[in-house]
Amino acid sequence: MNMAETYELTLTTLTYGGDAMGRLPDSLTGAGSRAVFVPFGLPGEKVRVRLTEEKRGFARGEIVEILEASPERIQPKCKHFGACGGCHYQHLSYESQLKYKADILRDQLTRIGKIENPPVKQIVASPSAWNYRNHVQFHLTKEGKIGFQAPNSNRVIPIFECHLPEAPINSLWPQLEFESETGIERVSIRSGVDDELMLVLESDSPDVPELEIEAGISVAHVFDERAVVIAGEDHVTIKILDHEFRVSPASFFQVNTPMAEKMVQHILEQLPISEAIILDVYCGVGLFSAFLATKCKQLIGIESSESACEDFGINLDEFDNVELYEDFAENVLPTLDVKPDIVLVDPPRAGVEKEALDAIVKMNPKTIAYVSCDPSTLARDAARLINNGYKLSGVTPFDLFPQTYHIESISIFEKI
Repeated sequence: MNMAETYELTLTTLTYGGDAMGRLPDSLTGAGSRAVFVPFGLPGEKVRVRLTEEKRGFARGEIVEILEASPERIQPKCKHFGACGGCHYQHLSYESQLKYKADILRDQLTRIGKIENPPVKQIVASPSAWNYRNHVQFHLTKEGKIGFQAPNSNRVIPIFECHLPEAPINSLWPQLEFESETGIERVSIRSGVDDELMLVLESDSPDVPELEIEAGISVAHVFDERAVVIAGEDHVTIKILDHEFRVSPASFFQVNTPMAEKMVQHILEQLPISEAIILDVYCGVGLFSAFLATKCKQLIGIESSESACEDFGINLDEFDNVELYEDFAENVLPTLDVKPDIVLVDPPRAGVEKEALDAIVKMNPKTIAYVSCDPSTLARDAARLINNGYKLSGVTPFDLFPQTYHIESISIFEKI
């Protein structure tokens, strides 16, 4: 591969992952054409690229020069855009981002899921396209400066501005100072009700780092998913539709609070909850369970994170109709002797484990609600459910992550 050589390329498609795609003749065979994936490009653009990686059948490249820009291209808001790996779409208007995300979701369901004309509904926009994140995870440079990892690299880019976190987080992080070579892997900040802030330091050692604490914030050290409180509270409180959730340092919670509310409302509207037996798989701290439990007959949660299970126990303490299993879904589901009416799954990016999905299908629920943060694994699992007698009745995309390629969605499957 000649790293210095450049190629002219017309970009045709925006793909899942944030890259634009064009085609070049295959250098290995000289025949056909191979896909070239280029970050920060847009469909319709003519660009000059330098290849950064060549694989069998495809290559990756970087833009050296934009020869013909797309009319959709706009000026990015942040000076780090293009170098920092946090955002992918700042060069697109928010309306265009929404349109492309719905198209990409539809394409993934068609190509990977083999679903003809997938029933993708109107995408639900984020009320704020900026400053929406209640949780941000930074990395540190060797010198101890706050930054983000560059795309496809472990190199940390120091940053001086970021337009994604909520205002309280943005007022704190520029004040943080760390020694060089601290052993801290990641630095997270979470904001809760009344602008409360928690600083979480993650490292690959159980030794708690020394630091001077600014008054008024909570600080925790996380090693091996176990948290030690250094200052302040041992959790933040996040309010969703008047329900307060306790969220511990090592627990997952949706990062866009207004959009989490919209997702909860959607689930409540779409599912026949009254008097139902419901399984909430990958239930976390109980975001959906807390609202389902008020209306259903029985709710069973399954969650593998010890921290999230502790939070779930406190967040759903008032309910007598709720059980919780702390283990991996694929271990619990095959052993359950229950006939649920509804199964709700909210898996990580890897999707639902095959053994877990097989066990759900065996239980024969009337309705399966699938909350997905990755359209490719959703498409794979959707195909499996359709092959087992389910109909995909609707997929609603929710834009939880403006300026990035991430696509959240809720799909409803009905037993035929």
